[in-house]
Amino acid sequence: MARSKRLICASSALADSGKGVRFEVEYFGETAPAFAIRFAGRVRGFLNRCGHMPMELDWRAGEFFDGEGRDLLCSTHGATYAAESGKCLAGPCGGTPLVRLRLEERSGKVYYLGMQDD
Repeated sequence: MARSKRLICASSALADSGKGVRFEVEYFGETAPAFAIRFAGRVRGFLNRCGHMPMELDWRAGEFFDGEGRDLLCSTHGATYAAESGKCLAGPCGGTPLVRLRLEERSGKVYYLGMQDD
């Protein structure tokens, strides 16, 4: 599942600082929830797993942004992450960032390419 390019959604499904699209990836041999968002005009992807505890971030399916549409917020414990990088900004994440995914936007479509190498 995670080793090849895979279509996630149409580009039009991701509005800037809007609702994300959920999908699944393989992570250390297990199926794991993930999501794609658009922030500052660019598509970004992360595992849907808080750095604090392995809980999904969204408070409703696809709702990842805070009220200002600036940061990503864990609905369970309030950990806050930078939407452009997944960096922990505040809360119980203790500096642990979100796991980034490689996404590609091409010809009006968003593709998953694998885990981001940092």
